[in-house]
Amino acid sequence: MSSGQIALLGAIAGFTIYLGLPIGRLRNPAPKLRAGLNALAIGILIFLVWDVLTHAWEPTDKALGDKHWGTALGYGLVLAAGLAVGLVGLVYYDRWNARRRAAASETAQQSAASLAMMIAVGIGLHNFAEGLAIGNSAAQGEISLAVLLIIGFGLHNATEGFGIVAPMAAEGTRPSWGSLALLGLIGGGPTFLGTLLGQHLVNDYLSIAFLALAAGSILYVVIELLAVARRAALKELTTWMILAGVLAGFLTDAVVTAGGA
Repeated sequence: MSSGQIALLGAIAGFTIYLGLPIGRLRNPAPKLRAGLNALAIGILIFLVWDVLTHAWEPTDKALGDKHWGTALGYGLVLAAGLAVGLVGLVYYDRWNARRRAAASETAQQSAASLAMMIAVGIGLHNFAEGLAIGNSAAQGEISLAVLLIIGFGLHNATEGFGIVAPMAAEGTRPSWGSLALLGLIGGGPTFLGTLLGQHLVNDYLSIAFLALAAGSILYVVIELLAVARRAALKELTTWMILAGVLAGFLTDAVVTAGGA
């Protein structure tokens, strides 16, 4: 399989995220639907935090097992720095953004759109790391694994589209098609870019950095969405949908695991 074909498949894997985005165009979704979508997104993102941190920690764990203390320390510092920037950095960004919205008297619609953008950025960082995995597998001659990764990540990205539009659905905001196109590009496009880069660059530090950034940013978004869920006051529905989201994450990830990733 040529590099061009691998890149094309990587693009397909990334842009399946558009399959879930049109749900944000629903007119006046019922409160239970809003709460359900929000909780489903929480479940998917909780799985993503676990999945991302697991892969980010693997190189450090291996270095510790091999008693390569300096390498393990380097990996650990990159992981910690990425988490700090991804999580704490967004806290300060959100505080600055809140002051800006207050000064401009922006509406809840714009606040929901801002949160959706944060989710898209976090998922985009995660997908960039996934693209690196696809490209690295192809570069090492493991074409069957690369293709299986593409299938698994493609299925995964299809569910991530729901996570991006959940804040707007929860607020009853109806985004434009242009906004959805931009969110999909930010969330799914990095898979393609990572696939291109991963075929020419195999670097554990870079992979850990992007995975850590993704984990921190996704964790921040989970905290924000939990606040939205509490306001909805639909505890039973929220709990079941969070469970469904976590299980959906494991289900789609099973394809990747079956390939030995």
